[in-house]
Amino acid sequence: MRILLFLLDTLFFFLVGAALLRGWMNTRRLRMTQQPGLFVMAITDWIVRPMRKVLPRGWAQANADWGSFLAGLALALAYSFCFHALFGGQLSGLSSLGWMLTLPVVAITFLLRTVLQGLMLLTLAYAVLSWVQPQAPVQATLARLVEPLLAPFRRWVPVVGGFDLSTLLLILLLQIGLMLLG
Repeated sequence: MRILLFLLDTLFFFLVGAALLRGWMNTRRLRMTQQPGLFVMAITDWIVRPMRKVLPRGWAQANADWGSFLAGLALALAYSFCFHALFGGQLSGLSSLGWMLTLPVVAITFLLRTVLQGLMLLTLAYAVLSWVQPQAPVQATLARLVEPLLAPFRRWVPVVGGFDLSTLLLILLLQIGLMLLG
């Protein structure tokens, strides 16, 4: 059963993470004609397009890509449903009403966990590429995605010996957030 849970987590992590990354990239006004834009478009187009049609007209012109974020939420709910369908009988003391009440809790927890893990991956990739190959084409994309999160830390965290500690602090805080989620 642990293997099945691992596969379920991995599949939905990529789907939800791709939908959220697509939304974040569109919100940051990044071109989707380069990687990772092409990848996230390819694996999320099937759910983002219908979600955009469901949204009210004014939301399409908003500064955020609500269709992608709504797709991420819908996929997290699908994960929660699959989780309960596979493992619901093993959760002790849940009535049918309790089962339905835990669906959104599991979905929101999974969504938050995906956001924190995704931000950690982006931050790690940004940090490693800045050390190893700072002129890589994907570095500019990663910088536009990660630097708004690093900006508040850079105001009060000093650069030590040419090393930017703000990335380390962000990764530590993301890891603490994951620990708090359990």
